[in-house]
Amino acid sequence: MPTKPLAELEAMVGDSRVTTEEFRLEAGKVAEFARAITADDPVFRDAAVAATRGYDRVPAPLTYSQVSRFPRHTPDGVDGTGFDLGFRPAYVLHGEQHYEYERPLFVGDVLEGTTTLTDVFQREGGRAGTMTVAHLETAYKDQHDDRVLTERTTMLETEEAVDDERTATDTAAPNGGTVTSERDVPSPIGDEFERVRELDDVAVGDSGPTVVVDDLERRHFVRYAGASGDFNPIHYDEPYATAAGNERVFGQGMLTAGIASRVVTRWFDLRDISRFGVRFRSRAFPGDTVVVTGEVIGVDPDDGAVEATLEAQTAAGTTLLTGSATIQLSRSD
Repeated sequence: MPTKPLAELEAMVGDSRVTTEEFRLEAGKVAEFARAITADDPVFRDAAVAATRGYDRVPAPLTYSQVSRFPRHTPDGVDGTGFDLGFRPAYVLHGEQHYEYERPLFVGDVLEGTTTLTDVFQREGGRAGTMTVAHLETAYKDQHDDRVLTERTTMLETEEAVDDERTATDTAAPNGGTVTSERDVPSPIGDEFERVRELDDVAVGDSGPTVVVDDLERRHFVRYAGASGDFNPIHYDEPYATAAGNERVFGQGMLTAGIASRVVTRWFDLRDISRFGVRFRSRAFPGDTVVVTGEVIGVDPDDGAVEATLEAQTAAGTTLLTGSATIQLSRSD
């Protein structure tokens, strides 16, 4: 349970505060973050490649706003989400993360973020005890005072360590099978997958590129911590993690989300992606292989919206997250 009573947390609902200031997107940091989420697309580090794709600057990965958590980007007295909710770090989980993009983020942008606590409540969490749930929304504006991104976050504080026991539904692989290795993946892998730019070239049931990250190691968690600013020791300090009731350290949920975002950015152009979001289901542990797939579930010919679903699993078939993306495309005519 949080160290603050629920009534005190509820009284903060609706409050807003600046949580990010002078957040300048730097070329080296964008490249570092891309490497941390295992994105090998040169568009995130090479201005010449970005220019060939029609960008005047190097763009950032879809989840790059996580970097704003570094202390140098936060006002004095602001820490974490910007709200002192009394959540105990060893029992905090990331429930969901959603983004709405007005445009891609680019090297050279200077952002300010204002976060609003939109809801707080408690519910029973099964073996993890009572869960306290907080919903936060952060609006980012650039140096021209134009909104570029809205980010919605769901954070959970559990009463006890989470039991990773999964239901049969949670562990079912896409299409009813079990992914056992990269060789079993039928979809194109890597940047040879041609990006879809026109509505006429996509249909319900289409599969996107498959992204595979073999054999996660603790170094992946440490690298992501250094790139993103998520230094919760539960991801790299074994004694700390086990003292909190976990079997061992585990990967940041946003590392898995970053890996999942690679499916979307290899499938569609960054400038066409209007929404991306994930719901976290399980944790990735050292030794896991992460396999991410995507499928088109809706095409609206009137407004050009394409809806796609995503799923990240371990090679053994455990669902790590489910997600979705909205892409705005035009017709070839």
